[in-house]
Amino acid sequence: MSTSTDVQDLRIAVMRLARRLRTERASDAMTPSQMATLATLTREGPLSPGDLAHAERVQPPSMTRILNSLQEAGMVTRTAHPTDGRQVLYETTDAARTVLRKDRERRDHWLARKMTTLSPQDRQTLLQAVPILNAIALD
Repeated sequence: MSTSTDVQDLRIAVMRLARRLRTERASDAMTPSQMATLATLTREGPLSPGDLAHAERVQPPSMTRILNSLQEAGMVTRTAHPTDGRQVLYETTDAARTVLRKDRERRDHWLARKMTTLSPQDRQTLLQAVPILNAIALD
């Protein structure tokens, strides 16, 4: 069983890494919520605002604000739902996919550089932890 200190140490380490990766973003023009929404739309879209809110674990009014700002910035397009006239669907534009690609490349490059400074055993340990961390995060 993990001790309270172990849990705190893990939480702090994960938060520090997440914060550091955020500082490596390619652009500060968009918020983390906007970037996450674009990533979800690119991976799963087109999606309705409700489906996006559920996927991003935000309230629907918050997602509406995010989508409005992304549409104004030319990052998403809005179309009528093909079978439900009450719904609309959003999908990413080419510009959004370019922004996401550059952002991911920059952060991946930073992390790859940092991982080269680790021992092969430490790199392997981190890679083995990926499915475990994903299981915790996606629960």
